Amino acid sequence: MYVAVKGGERAIEAAHGWLAEERRGDPGVAGLSLGQVREQLSLAVNRVMAEGSLYDPDLAALAIKQARGDLIEAIFLMRAYRTTLPRFGASEPVETGAMRCDRRISAVFKDAPGGQVLGPTFDYTHRLLDFALAAEGEAPEAARVEAAAEAMPHIMGYLSREGLMEREAEGTAAPPDMTRAPMELPADRALRLQALARGDEGFLLGLAYSTQRGYARNHAFVAELRIGAVAVEMEIPELGFAIELGEVVLTECETVNQFTGSKTEPAQFTRGYGLVFGQTERKAIAMALVDRALRWRELGEEDQGAPAQDEEFVLMHCDNIQATGFLEHIKLPHYVDFQSELELVRKLRAGAAGEPRGADE
Repeated sequence: MYVAVKGGERAIEAAHGWLAEERRGDPGVAGLSLGQVREQLSLAVNRVMAEGSLYDPDLAALAIKQARGDLIEAIFLMRAYRTTLPRFGASEPVETGAMRCDRRISAVFKDAPGGQVLGPTFDYTHRLLDFALAAEGEAPEAARVEAAAEAMPHIMGYLSREGLMEREAEGTAAPPDMTRAPMELPADRALRLQALARGDEGFLLGLAYSTQRGYARNHAFVAELRIGAVAVEMEIPELGFAIELGEVVLTECETVNQFTGSKTEPAQFTRGYGLVFGQTERKAIAMALVDRALRWRELGEEDQGAPAQDEEFVLMHCDNIQATGFLEHIKLPHYVDFQSELELVRKLRAGAAGEPRGADE
């Protein structure tokens, strides 16, 4: 710690107090309630839940408020809290085909079976500042379309029935859990998807964009993007059947990519997949693109040497908490390390100054 800093522990306590004062801001302005953060900054809440690996909107709102809006710090708080929670079981796999969709679109089928639902999205806004929001008055009530009551089948299923989609391997073993065991490379797809699901949105966005620009030659179409609530069930051994514990909101994206085929497989489409907590569609799309880029080896494709194809590079650098910890540790005291570097440079300079001219000639 900064024991040599003037004031020592008293200085650190003062820094904590100053931080709390800065977080509160002008006391003449009403403080934010957790309900306001949860309801009005819902996309930030969704990101903190997704990358914090903990679905709890109230805790995510608290973390955002405590972190002064720094989402990576809020994600760190969520991860830290998550480690204190007991684990009493595992839920059944969620059935996204039964999702009650608030939003469901396809870029490949105009008349998608079950219809398209635009839902709440920025896609069709003009990206102009709305100064009416600065008036802080009551917003006019907007027309709202209720979530689809009937289940919408996955669009990929229609391509699969024609034999145009790759067959997904169905594993029987339980997938590894990266929250309980260190990640090992090479990683199977289940482990890669776990890492991507809680990876940093900005990092994955940059990688996904690179694949679209030619670094991996991975042109994709969004076969389906859906956002909505799904039931979470857990089997109770004493009962002998599963019961519903509640619902979570998820964003799911499936991309469809060309595949020229191989000696054993005919030409067909392959897929990339993304599944994330909350309404986080940019993250889900980016995740699907990076997932597909990482599959080059198992599909027998050529390694283009692209960053998004490098499993070690992607998986070991996508976690913003690990990146933050390693980045920010260099601002902590390194007095001894630097003194050794300083002495080395002084010796090198003294040695160079004492050499006669022309010694290198």
